[in-house]
Amino acid sequence: MRFLSVLILALAALSQGCAAPIVAAGVGAGLMASSDRRSAGAMVEDDTIESKSGKRIEEKYKDSARVSVTSYNRFALLSGEVQTEAARMDIERIVGSVPNVKGIANELVVGASTGLGTRSNDSFITSSVKARFVNSTAFKADHVKVVTESGVVYLMGLVTRAEADAASDIASTTRGVLKVVRVFEYID
Repeated sequence: MRFLSVLILALAALSQGCAAPIVAAGVGAGLMASSDRRSAGAMVEDDTIESKSGKRIEEKYKDSARVSVTSYNRFALLSGEVQTEAARMDIERIVGSVPNVKGIANELVVGASTGLGTRSNDSFITSSVKARFVNSTAFKADHVKVVTESGVVYLMGLVTRAEADAASDIASTTRGVLKVVRVFEYID
């Protein structure tokens, strides 16, 4: 019965074009329905880039930096805060030394760390932007990754220029967004 429930859920996800991995418990089988433009290999490499970078940064900077590494199609976005310009450049070097990184957008800010309130507001902004993307007919929501840091929204993905413009317009008109930074890879 449990397998049947998971199968029905999987079919519902497929019919709606959802991008969620569904794993049948006890069966060990996975099913993925997605329109992600990255190859499966690129998705795995993105996860590896994020985890290796995070570990290396944590080992060296522990509590003296708050850094997020987001990788999309092997392109790494560095966001967060560091205490010095030297740390900012060193973290870029650390991430650049991770295998398969093909580019880096270093958006690290030198200065004091923001508080928890700012981070929870960033989560709300990211959720709001993603929710608005779902209603767009100009592009598929899973073609654009959204990262928010101190009210600045970073958009990543493999998109056409028209899709990038549409995503940027939606993000920039979302309540709470201070600025939109495009970190896209264009396919046209």
